[in-house]
Formats: sequence, structure tokens, C-alpha cells
Amino acid sequence: MTMPAADLSRSIAHAPRQRERRDALSKLLGALMRTLDRQQDVSLMRGAFEEMVRHLIPLRTVQLRDGGLWATRLESVPGAESVVLEVPSADPLSPGVLEVTFDPGCGLGEWDFQMLGVSAQLGALVLELERSRLQLARAGLLAGNRPRRDNTVPLIGSTPGMQNLRSTIDRVAATDFTVLLEGESGVGKELVARRIHNLSHRRNGPFVAINCAALVETLLEAELFGIEDRTATGVRGRRGKFETADGGTLFLDEVSDLSVSAQAKLLRAIQDLAVERVGGQGSHRVDIRIIAATNRSLAPLVERQLFRPDLFYRLSGVDVRVPTLRERRSDILELANYFLDCHRSTRSLQLSPAAADALVTYDWPGNVRELERLIERAVTLTASETIELDDLPLCVGRDYAAALGPSLSRDETLRTWASRYARLILARCQGNKREASDVLGISYHTLQAYLRHPVHESASRQAPIEDDRAESSMVVESAV
Repeated sequence: MTMPAADLSRSIAHAPRQRERRDALSKLLGALMRTLDRQQDVSLMRGAFEEMVRHLIPLRTVQLRDGGLWATRLESVPGAESVVLEVPSADPLSPGVLEVTFDPGCGLGEWDFQMLGVSAQLGALVLELERSRLQLARAGLLAGNRPRRDNTVPLIGSTPGMQNLRSTIDRVAATDFTVLLEGESGVGKELVARRIHNLSHRRNGPFVAINCAALVETLLEAELFGIEDRTATGVRGRRGKFETADGGTLFLDEVSDLSVSAQAKLLRAIQDLAVERVGGQGSHRVDIRIIAATNRSLAPLVERQLFRPDLFYRLSGVDVRVPTLRERRSDILELANYFLDCHRSTRSLQLSPAAADALVTYDWPGNVRELERLIERAVTLTASETIELDDLPLCVGRDYAAALGPSLSRDETLRTWASRYARLILARCQGNKREASDVLGISYHTLQAYLRHPVHESASRQAPIEDDRAESSMVVESAV
């Protein structure tokens, strides 16, 4: 059969696209299969999926979210377009979403958008597998996510900050460079260090942690470098932490608390990766990776001459910041439910809506460690099967109860709350209504309706809204 020249040229041009599509799909599926390793964190699959989609299509950002995370949106990127695709879900009322951003001039074609559609379908499989594995992990049935003897647990969290942290951990684990972890106390710096170790080629070697704040100055060298037998009367020889970590990872926690003299002793060992025992006659090399952690930024300490600059430059370079819990509030309930599931064999508890709201609005100065202890307290002391607001410590529920208590006692309506809040924002914007509308995320017309509404409840129950369209707008935007 003879094919027209135009059709033939289209067929020839189309053939490579078909092959490219098959190759791209094969690469995407291969990347997902590699994350099914039982020893890996269940959350790595989503990160691998997003990274592969970004490699297949010229996109700036990719984010896959399940139905419970619709409130977490990608931050707007200046000069970029965005596309949101619905991801099928077992629950038709709570579908997932695949949101991507790209440069307007990147030249996305029909093939790229077809691949986005296929990626959205595969995203449904990723979310379902992730949910299933997370349920197994919480039930203790998945060996790869059971707490190990070193107390390693999965990195819980689905916010962009945690996804970026996991991606950084993957890249850092592939190298053998010294790493400096920065973050407030309780954010999980040691957990991150253990994840780096467990994903590195040193995973079969030891992970040795040292609390630098607890090192006694007079015993520092013996503790770190070891001591020879019979160096002093009654002293038995033993290995130091550096030798114990040989072939693995040495974790120096709270390195900023080291004295200046201790920093000088540590510098030489880190620089040469060689140690000499107290009372010894020579040094020998050790094969270790150094991961240091600090709850204070080291650069200001260097400027104040409280930290040696040569040790600072030896430790810094590959810096990883662990976000605080208040910076990823969307993860608070996920973490709380994870800790509750860890104690499910003791008691089966759930959070009431008021208690959940109080947890999310609290600032958590103690970060994840404080949240974990709070859940342990609730498991121990809560009388019923539901954790109520009164079951939380006073410092956690105080601000939440103080804000809502008076309004609850007066039976105020949601419209009155919205009107009062709109006036506060308008005052903060110094009376600029356009700016206040942008801050509130509502239209100028809706803001005007809120401002016309009386803030006193007695009047608000009697005075009707002047514009029916404004009332409808307020209801719709409040629901959104």
C-alpha cells in the first residue's frame, strides 16, 4: 500500500517519539522499582518519582500530594507557569494532586503533556503503595521500617521541607565527605545522621555517637583516642571512639559545646584521620566518616573567637539544616499519629479535633522530641480513648483555649470572627484595603462586606448583610 509523502514524513517523525516515550516510561518505572527495597524509607518512593518526572520533562518543580495534603501548595515561583493534575484515589472524595511549574518558554509540547498525564496515573500507584507501606510500618510488620537496635525510625513528614531534606540526605549519603548538621535541639539531627549512615556504603559498619557537651576535659583524649594498658596504676587499655567507629561513621553531637583546648585536640584527628592512644608510641589511621551536629550556628561563634576557625572550615562545607517543627506544621499531626501508633499495643488513642488544632497552633520550642514526650504523657494519663484539649499540658492548650474560650461562651458566629480578623489585618496593613485583601486571600469586594459587618454579636444577629452577593462570596471563600 502506498503512503502519501506527508503521512510518511509524519510517521518517520513520530516513530522516535514513540521510542522515547517507551524509554522514558521504562526509566520512570525502573526508578520506582529501585525504591521498593525493603530497607529503604517508605517516603523515598515519592521523592524518586518526583525527581524522575523532573528529569523526563523540562520542569522547574514537581510535587505529588495525597488527598490529605491539599492545603500544602507549591510556593509561587516568579515567572513560572503551573499545572495541576488530579491523581486518582481509592477515595473519590479525596483525590491526590500532581502540581508542576515550568518556564513559559521551555517549549513543552503535546508529548510532554501526555507524559504528565501518564505520570499522574503512576502517581496514584505511588501514593497507594506509600500508604500501604506506611500502614505496615506503623503496625510493625515491615522489617525495613521497624525501629532498629540503634533506635532509627523513619523520617516522618510530607512537607516540601522534609522532601528536600530526604533528597539532600540521599545525595550526601552517596559521598564520604564530612557533614555538618545544623538545627535546634529536638529536631532530630541524630536521626538524620543515622539515616545518612544507613544509606551510605558504610551501613554495615558501626555508628558511634559522642555527646561533646558531656565530655570531661581531663578524660577527653582517653575517651576519643583510647589509652594504652598500664599507662597508669590500675588503668586497663581500651579503644577510643575514633577506633570504635573504624569502618563506619563517627557522630559528634553538639560540637559547639567543645572547649577551645578540646577543639585543638580534635582538629588534628579529624584532619589526618589518625589517632594516638594516651601513653602510646605512635599513631595509626582510621577509616571513618565524620558527621558533626550543632544547635548553634558556628559562624557567629568563630567571629566571637569561641570556636576555632580552622576546625570550623574542616567541619563545614557540606552543611545540612534540619527544619524546626514550627516550620513544617503540616507534619505535626502526621508525627503525632505516628507516635500514637507506636504505642498502639499499650493503648489505642485518637486526637479530638480541638486537641489536634491546639497541637498545630503550638510553637514547639522542644520540636519533635517535645511532641514525642507529650504523646507519651497522653498515653499514660488520658482517662478516655480520645485525647481532649484538657488532656494536653497547659502550655500547649493555653493559647488555643484563650483565643476560643470567650467566643465559645458568647456563642459568636463565624461571620463575626471573620469580620474581627479582617479588621485586625487591615490595621496591620495601615488601612490599605488592597494589601489587606492580598494578605487575607480574598477579593476587595468580600473584604468590604466583612468590614460592614458589625463586630458585636448582638448587632450581628439582627443586622442583615447589605449585599447578598457579598454574603455568598464570604461563604464560598470561607469554605475554600
